[in-house]
Amino acid sequence: MIKRRKIKKILIANRGEIAVRVQRTCRDLGIASVAVFSEPDRHALHVRHADEAYPLPGSAPGETYLNQEKIFDIARRSGANAVHPGYGFLSENPGFARACGERGLVFIGPPPEAIELMGEKTRARARMSQAGVLVVPGTPPLATASDARAEARKIGYPVLIKAAAGGGGKGMRRVERPKELGPAFEACRREALSAFGDDRVYLEKYLPEPHHVEFQILADTYGRTLHLFERDCSIQRRHQKIIEETPSPLMTEDLRARMGETAVRAAKACGYTNAGTIEFLVDADRNFYFLEMNTRLQVEHPITEMVTGVDIVERQIRIAEGARLEDDVLSMRGTAMECRIYAEDPWNHFLPSPGVIKKLSSPGGPGVRDDTGVYAGYAIPVEYDPLISKLIVWGETRRQTLARMSRALEEYQLIGVRTNILYLRRIIQHPEFAKGVYDTHFIVKHEDELLRADKNHPEVVTLAAAAILAWLGDEKGMTIPFSKKTEISPWKMSGRPGAFD
Repeated sequence: MIKRRKIKKILIANRGEIAVRVQRTCRDLGIASVAVFSEPDRHALHVRHADEAYPLPGSAPGETYLNQEKIFDIARRSGANAVHPGYGFLSENPGFARACGERGLVFIGPPPEAIELMGEKTRARARMSQAGVLVVPGTPPLATASDARAEARKIGYPVLIKAAAGGGGKGMRRVERPKELGPAFEACRREALSAFGDDRVYLEKYLPEPHHVEFQILADTYGRTLHLFERDCSIQRRHQKIIEETPSPLMTEDLRARMGETAVRAAKACGYTNAGTIEFLVDADRNFYFLEMNTRLQVEHPITEMVTGVDIVERQIRIAEGARLEDDVLSMRGTAMECRIYAEDPWNHFLPSPGVIKKLSSPGGPGVRDDTGVYAGYAIPVEYDPLISKLIVWGETRRQTLARMSRALEEYQLIGVRTNILYLRRIIQHPEFAKGVYDTHFIVKHEDELLRADKNHPEVVTLAAAAILAWLGDEKGMTIPFSKKTEISPWKMSGRPGAFD
């Protein structure tokens, strides 16, 4: 018999925009939310939005957002009876999910056994093969570089070396020829150990010019599993997604049906419940291969919400309470796209740009959604990922969505730190992207164009003048008449003490 349990108060074991996102659904449902925060996040937006907020003494992730005992102590003191992990941090930690259950807390996510199975990439590949799901040719974990060379000869170059416990592009190297394999193998092992506490790596055949397409999954505890269609995540920089859209430009009705059926089969094969994502690589001939499963809420989930009308966080909570998935026939309406806006400097090797946000004006208008965790006056900390917001737009057609995204990026005004907004605009406005002709190598192919330094371009202004204007405006409460295309940080150029010192 399925046990049903009403969730009354949720502790959100995360920070930033995703914590705010979960809090909003909690408020819609009349569920109290509990925020946790490190010292650098004392004044963060997710702290302000919560019904209750409790400190996690310290600043480093290991002593704060990854400290399970501190989080469980706050859950006990606050009276929370459920935990939502968001993404990152403890979201794919089977030990944390298991410990929640042992303490009588509802973990709003999949069973720990599913997290454990799909988190270990080579085990996941083996289980998918058993379920009849085609995987990219590869190997089990390899002990030495010599073993890797022998396997690479069988698979054929180029190959990818990947962390067995990895994700997010960490512990991954592409190897074109045999002489590169030894150093790359050892480098991947070191990075995997540092990032995941597990130095095991394996080889995977490198597919030239693939699309990275994922399917959103929902599964209840009664055996019903369904997909909410696809997202194309092929615009990546160093294996990190920066722009996602749905539907995928390469999708056909037949391909969607086959990939969707395969995604559902893959989820059922690991006993999955709640929300998750099955990720595939699709080659030029539209052959698709299982890549991995993310056993959590994805960063890019809002674009699926925009085209389906489904609140995925609400479904997560209801499934965790023991509810059945609704029998409604899902359909897609229109198209949606997401740009990840970071506090980073594309023209300085994409280095993070922490500091105080002096001015902020978010875009709006029809079909525009801005999921953010910042505000004017907020200091972006150095300790965490520099994601500022996720800018999401919807349109009836892809052409309308592109126009709205371009307009929204132009409207997005943020002064005080450098961002990647101009870089994103250049991608959106690139002729090949506009035509939907792109793959995972788009950034590499067009790197010089995207990072060009055009002194005649409208967004390049006189830096000294911008610094003076910004300084005066900040001191005297003036409204600064910056060009809508300005994309600089006057604080760095002025020499004023701040984040860049």
